Amino acid sequence: MTIDASSSSRPVAIVTGGSRGIGRAIAADLARTHRVIATYRGREDAARSLQQEIGAEIFKIDLARREDREGLLAFCRQKFGRLDLLVNNAGMAPRERQDLLEATEESFDEVLNANLKGPYFLTQAAARWMREKGSGRVVFVTSISAYASSPNRGEYCVSKAGLSMAVKLFADRLAADGITVFEIRPGIIRTDMVAPVVEKYEKLVADGLLPQNRLGLPEDIARAVRAIADGNLDYSTGQVLDVDGGFHLRRL
Repeated sequence: MTIDASSSSRPVAIVTGGSRGIGRAIAADLARTHRVIATYRGREDAARSLQQEIGAEIFKIDLARREDREGLLAFCRQKFGRLDLLVNNAGMAPRERQDLLEATEESFDEVLNANLKGPYFLTQAAARWMREKGSGRVVFVTSISAYASSPNRGEYCVSKAGLSMAVKLFADRLAADGITVFEIRPGIIRTDMVAPVVEKYEKLVADGLLPQNRLGLPEDIARAVRAIADGNLDYSTGQVLDVDGGFHLRRL
């Protein structure tokens, strides 16, 4: 096994979906203290620019494929010999928003494979490795869609609700092994995923949807990950961090 000896004492983080949006902000922030592997599936140009910007390693992966997940962890072992933090950020919206009564099984399968199956089994494999040294941290980036209904993208809501339960399961199972697990639940964040409907959300915010009267930024999520990465929440495994401008308050 060949281990990169440069800065070998620095912890190692994997950020899935790290080339764009929320994941990019997380990877950029973590690069200040961690050696980072950022995964991507689509645009290699975005991944390459991140690599040049922060010095991260990049790795192309389809999280739904077992071989790809195994390849990612094998790469991390070979390059760094350790894994301290896994940030399950990668996800996708349905390719087309469709009414709950019209949405297809194909869309359901694609979204659930990317958003739930992939991070669930990546965490399983990563946790087995983390147990070898008796410590580690895992973050799942979910969504307010874990509990807020959007009947024109039901498969997305179901995937995020499932991921929210995965946090509880892994937090419970891994606590005795020294591995902490957290859920970060973003609200409406300015990313390319939201871009097609951003005007709708801006109007809702202007009309009082959020107690904190603005859309979120990717950096808001990165700061929550930072608190976890620095160990500030190490006695709070299973905790949900709502980073949503107060949406979860459900005010009257």
